[in-house]
Amino acid sequence: MGSLFRSEEMCRCQLFLQTEASYACVSELGELGLVQFRDLNPDVTAFQRKFVNEIRRCDEMERKLRFLEKEIKKDRIPILDTSENPDAPLAREMIDLEATFEKLDNELREVNMNEEMLKKNFLELTELKHILRKTQAFFDEQENIQAMQSLHANDGNLGQVNPALEYDGELIVTGDHKESFGGKLNLDFVVGVILRERIPAFERLLWRACRGNVFLKQAEITESLEDPATGDLVQKSVILIFFQGEQLKSRVKKICEGFRATLYPCPETPQERREMAIGVMTRIEDLKTVLGQTQDHRHRVLVAAAKNIRIWFTKVRKIKSIYHTLNLFNLDVTQKCLIAECWCPVADLDKIQLALKRGTEESGSSVPSILNRMYTTEAPPTYNRTNKFTAGFQNIVDAYGVASYREVNPALYTIITFPFLFAIMFGDFGHGLIMFLFALFLIVKEKQLIARKIRDEVFNIFFGGRYIIFLMGLFSMYTGIVYNEVYAKSVNIFGSSWVIPPEVDDNVLANMEKIQLNPNTSFLDHAYAYGIDPAWNIAVNKLNFLNSFKMKMSVIIGVFQMIFGVVLSLFNYRFFNRKLDIYTMFIPQMLFMCCIFLYLCILIIYKWTAFSAAPADMAVGHYPGSHCAPSLLIGLIFMFMFQQRNYGFADSKCVTNAFYPGQVGFEQFLVVVAVLCAPTMLFVKPYLIYRERKNRLNDGHIAIHADMNSDDAEAVQIKQKASSSTSAGAHDEHDDMNIGEIFIIQAIHTIEFCLGCISHTASYLRLWALSLAHAQLSEVLWSMVLRIAFGFQGYAGAIAVYLIVWAFGMLTICILVLMEGLSAFLHALRLHWVEFQSKFYTGSGYLFTPFSFDVILEQARIEDGD
Repeated sequence: MGSLFRSEEMCRCQLFLQTEASYACVSELGELGLVQFRDLNPDVTAFQRKFVNEIRRCDEMERKLRFLEKEIKKDRIPILDTSENPDAPLAREMIDLEATFEKLDNELREVNMNEEMLKKNFLELTELKHILRKTQAFFDEQENIQAMQSLHANDGNLGQVNPALEYDGELIVTGDHKESFGGKLNLDFVVGVILRERIPAFERLLWRACRGNVFLKQAEITESLEDPATGDLVQKSVILIFFQGEQLKSRVKKICEGFRATLYPCPETPQERREMAIGVMTRIEDLKTVLGQTQDHRHRVLVAAAKNIRIWFTKVRKIKSIYHTLNLFNLDVTQKCLIAECWCPVADLDKIQLALKRGTEESGSSVPSILNRMYTTEAPPTYNRTNKFTAGFQNIVDAYGVASYREVNPALYTIITFPFLFAIMFGDFGHGLIMFLFALFLIVKEKQLIARKIRDEVFNIFFGGRYIIFLMGLFSMYTGIVYNEVYAKSVNIFGSSWVIPPEVDDNVLANMEKIQLNPNTSFLDHAYAYGIDPAWNIAVNKLNFLNSFKMKMSVIIGVFQMIFGVVLSLFNYRFFNRKLDIYTMFIPQMLFMCCIFLYLCILIIYKWTAFSAAPADMAVGHYPGSHCAPSLLIGLIFMFMFQQRNYGFADSKCVTNAFYPGQVGFEQFLVVVAVLCAPTMLFVKPYLIYRERKNRLNDGHIAIHADMNSDDAEAVQIKQKASSSTSAGAHDEHDDMNIGEIFIIQAIHTIEFCLGCISHTASYLRLWALSLAHAQLSEVLWSMVLRIAFGFQGYAGAIAVYLIVWAFGMLTICILVLMEGLSAFLHALRLHWVEFQSKFYTGSGYLFTPFSFDVILEQARIEDGD
């Protein structure tokens, strides 16, 4: 079995499957999910492959299932999802599934068509009902107006009639005969319904097109009507139009047709309208009964389908993926055997053989399936076994570049180094605790959250990285304890090691804003038990102390991580038998790093431990105190300038003095070694490759005797290739290059490494910079927001404390946890991708993508949004 340290050993295999057993065998391999098939028909289009008809049938079944799902969701029927994962159906079961889906599809479409027709009839009858009511009410109103006009005429007041009433009286036709007042006009009318929002435009066009020779009466329908085509509720109005002549009648009907108004026949007499209304009401009641029965039947069909539709989708998608995979295979000349090529892990060959055996037995084939390992020079895919904990860290590495086959996998170390570097920049116990508790909640409620299938993209990002966030919060709590920072404040748990001098009494202390503590007299013999002393939180020179500490710590951590990356390159060289790279790359790189950067780290640690605040006698002379400690910066400059150092601390420039006896000579030796490493990396490897090639040509590296038969010759060639690949592994990647190209590539690598060591060391100072920024932002929030709350008193103070603490919490989460956390996360990514992985990681591989039903179904669920 492989490990996370290095990817799985892969092999290319050739499969021989009997035609009748191929479906069942591929189905078993899909359930196993450990085989990546190669396309043996790259020049054949998708429409020319053998199983294209089966795939089309699967597409048709999927279309019918999507139609069923759409109708189920339309009726708001809950879909039963038991998360059941049924096995792929047998090939012969595909016909039964097609018949089932065809029956459901036809039945549902017929029911929908009948329902739509019934709803259309119901709408027409409902509109006709309202037309009859509104028309009758309108005519009754006109009869009342005519009666009033007659009453006025009998009283001798005919000359005082309102002109509008007179116009209406002349226009309206009622009773059993069409007659006009005065015998001048013979009018027709049409009635119908129209969408309410179209009334104003309809009225204007009608008036202009008919030149004012029509009379329009409208009345709103109070209830909302359902559109049978869309199912939406619409608002409509009844319209009654009077006109004279066939020409106006034709024009009015065309305008109504243009505005999609529905016209209905309306009797002219009240008696006929009443009889029609009674008939309409009877038909409406009958339609309600039939429509209810139709909807109940449709509901029963959809409820039954909702119980199985998820299982049906799973079965159809598995069938479709099997046939897609079978299209990658080749047929032999007898058309009785399918040939496939695939990549699979060597450790799982027994499982694959067992799956093929099960598939052969299920199909009833008497001929067993054959799995043969193949020799190939093609680079295999990279397969790193992960679980829910390690998958997130592996994704961080793969996002930059997939590891080359069998090279060292950085994800193993990223599990610790990534949250640790993040925590150095984010170090605050309180903020780390918030992050830790959030991730802990996601981990504890993991199963429930997965079962809910939340599709929010932002939530899924956090949920997918829950274990990364968990470790980032945990390490941030640790570094917060080291920094002694809890929401920008220190906690005095073990008692400070700094004390007020005894000669300073309380009265003097009360009148002093600042007091300077001498480390020789005010510092106890022991340091603070763990982390930074809380006295530094209130010190004026707090930033000077913390900046110096964090800057040096960042350099030490960065150098050690880069050296560790160079050490990991040794594991790659040894595994791939690249001995030349060990001598021409690893050793010079390690010497270059150690002679300059590791030496600097040793000086930093030595200065911390050897030069204290108290005077002492040292090997380089009497040390008067911390004001005379040698400078690291000046010392590093003098090291490269070959500058002489003074011994002792007598003069005022004691910061330029030596750290230890013999420092100048030793540093000159280190610089010379480091400088010699650069030409070693640049010239030695190309020269040795050139000499090796020259020796090959002189010795006749490949020679096959003419008297050998073909089988022996082939065997010798294979043997020679194999031995060449093992003995000269370092040269294989350069065999197709000329010496000039090799030299250019080596020059690029050498310059990149030498300059990168300097720039990458400086890049690790971002650990200090972001830690400083985070601490200062925390300090600002404390002093500018939360501190204000304690200035109020009484009831107003209680309200102010509540509001300000709430605001402080929101700002802390939004700015310090989310925004600063994202910034530290991105910087930690950079440090791993560039500064660390560039020392050993090629990242030019490609992922192992096996044929797996689980992956296919999960992708389908994401695309469907379920």
